[in-house]
Amino acid sequence: MRMHTSLASLGALLLPFASAQSPGGTGSSNVSSSLGPDEHGFYWIYSEGLSAAFIPYGASIAKLLINDKYGVERDVVAGFDNATAYTLDAAHPHLGGVPGRYANRIQNSTFEIDGQTYHIDPNENPTPEAPKGADTLHGGPDGWDYRNFTVVSHSNDSVTFSIVDPDGKEGFPGEVISYITYTLRNFTWDIKMVALATTKKTPIMLSSHVYWNLDGFANNETNTALNHTFYLPYSGQRVGVDNILIPTGDILANKQGSVNDFWSAPKQIGADLQQPEADGNCGFNCTGYDTCWIINRDQDGPYDWRAEGGFVARLQSAWSGIQVDVYTDQEAFQMYSCNGQNATMPLKTTQGLFNNSDFPRTIPQYGCLVMEVEDWIDAINHPEWQREKRQIYGPGGDPYILQASYVFSINDTAMS
Repeated sequence: MRMHTSLASLGALLLPFASAQSPGGTGSSNVSSSLGPDEHGFYWIYSEGLSAAFIPYGASIAKLLINDKYGVERDVVAGFDNATAYTLDAAHPHLGGVPGRYANRIQNSTFEIDGQTYHIDPNENPTPEAPKGADTLHGGPDGWDYRNFTVVSHSNDSVTFSIVDPDGKEGFPGEVISYITYTLRNFTWDIKMVALATTKKTPIMLSSHVYWNLDGFANNETNTALNHTFYLPYSGQRVGVDNILIPTGDILANKQGSVNDFWSAPKQIGADLQQPEADGNCGFNCTGYDTCWIINRDQDGPYDWRAEGGFVARLQSAWSGIQVDVYTDQEAFQMYSCNGQNATMPLKTTQGLFNNSDFPRTIPQYGCLVMEVEDWIDAINHPEWQREKRQIYGPGGDPYILQASYVFSINDTAMS
């Protein structure tokens, strides 16, 4: 009975979201489609200006189609041409899915709740002393984006996935039930994630791990995304990390003009990568970004995260003219500049250039970027940050909720 009640509560939370007002207007879907998966295993949804395909594996987005400034349709997210390929990919770069039940890294694969220490399954940075890994990334070796979700609702403009994460899975305490809803409307992709801890206190922090290239990987001048302009208007601070990207507990200033300054003005992602400060910026022997910026909107008083112009991040390509503004209720933002890509991930048939030896049909280093809305990473190991109410959830308490809207437009202004 408890489980059924929890599911009903989650469903009630999800019902208003599809019709909720948020940035970019209301819009309506006028593209008809047969519901259910297509021959490639994709669940399609549509709205004015956008169409997108999703798969149950990881509740992942597989395609997002939008016309560029010339009217050419671009698929701006990395992925595969069919759903089966996601389950066969041994590299598993968390491609478009929902990492959970705790996104990003957990130091030493341990945390403490109410005086009890929990040891979860490690899966990153193996050492002789810790052959399975020194930390846990994105929920562990069988985190949420390794699993098939259940499709519980699918309409012309919305799809909802659900997962039941058992007590003890990957070492996490307690059962968690979650719903992930994706909706399209009027050039906007809305995300709502709801999760409920039903039996024990447990950490919950989700995100969306999409690999973006606003040129559809088809730019005939460069095959990287370093030409994309990035802007974080509320992010004058970031989480300090060590050389394997584990938070140290320090909150660092992004001084104006520094490599990590995207708050004082928009700039291209590659603008400062030749600076000495960029070396090691994303970990040992790594040049680029894999950085968690703090979103500080409280300085302006009470705010509505949906209010027009209140985006926390903007990504834009002058080449395609495609721009996306990210609105969210979350208080941190991670950007990864695909430093680890090495031209082994193939492009989809909807992407890239053909018959051009200068531009192989793979994603090179810096050929994409990941944008993750989330809370402060590994805050469960930093009680001094006082994030418990946003990261530790228990039966009878509030549910975990993440909301975000990705608002697309055309802006071909060139920036350096």
